[in-house]
Amino acid sequence: MPPKIKEMTQKPAHPQNLQGHPRRFTLMLAGEDVIDEQGSNQARQGLPHERFLLGDKVPLAPVLLLSQSSQHVDPNQEIACLQPVHLHATRDHLILMSQNQIDLTEAESTQLLNVALPLLTEDFGHELLFHNQCYWFIPAGPFSKLASYSVEQAHGRNVDWWMPHDIDEQGVAKRWRKLQNEIQMLWHIDSVNEARQENGLPCINSIWISGIGKLSDVQAPLAVTQAKHIFGQHPLLSGLAKVCDIPFNANASIEQFTNAFAWVNNPEILWPQLITQLLNNQLDELLIIDFPGGKIRERIFTMRDIQKKSWMFWKKPRILSWDDLIQS
Repeated sequence: MPPKIKEMTQKPAHPQNLQGHPRRFTLMLAGEDVIDEQGSNQARQGLPHERFLLGDKVPLAPVLLLSQSSQHVDPNQEIACLQPVHLHATRDHLILMSQNQIDLTEAESTQLLNVALPLLTEDFGHELLFHNQCYWFIPAGPFSKLASYSVEQAHGRNVDWWMPHDIDEQGVAKRWRKLQNEIQMLWHIDSVNEARQENGLPCINSIWISGIGKLSDVQAPLAVTQAKHIFGQHPLLSGLAKVCDIPFNANASIEQFTNAFAWVNNPEILWPQLITQLLNNQLDELLIIDFPGGKIRERIFTMRDIQKKSWMFWKKPRILSWDDLIQS
């Protein structure tokens, strides 16, 4: 039996739930870009799952700041996320490498920040809010109207397509490129890069800006705001849990599966546990959220949906496998 599509499903009350709502576990899978969306010559800001979690303005920076620190974040302040990166040169273009490919240490990150800090505070007009090994946060100031893309969205691709661009105020992107170039020149002669090159590591040859926005722009979906627990390893999720004031754990706990929301690195590991909970009547349904073709798809699976019955009635029903799920 095919899974139910959420928008077409009448949700019945379940007698085992005293509040009349199904005991549900929601699992979100990450989505990929669809570059040539509706013939646009500019990619949309945010990966599909980022837009789903945060809304179309995709204010990644303030949510990531919440996840990385314990400090108060002004909900109405525009914040930018800065990251030291490596741009890999090919024959005719540059490719942005992901953070986990550059092996940047905390000491290296701090030294590079100290070199760039006078330029950053002068151009942004603000002091740094917080920094750690991978992320630096600063009030966006004159760059608040800059359209940008996260490293996760742009990595592995020609950076020409993903460079920050103006939205409704001309000259902001040009100002950012000037600052970016000045920092690149400083880092080019810095001892951090000399040591990295001697050790065969990619040099840190650029700075990336992304996630510009404010907490008040966050528009979390009901699947998140109505959850009793949130599970996942991505810092975006822990920050969103703080925004929504929902308990968060990096690793999913089977005792807290009921009405939980998860976005985990290896979702296939959870599948056997979820199936067992359905078969044992500990959960009523699974809501699977994914993004085929960049569009949101929500599918509800009940115990009947996960059992594939054969026309040979004497055979036990085959249980829906993880491969069945992701290929459907």
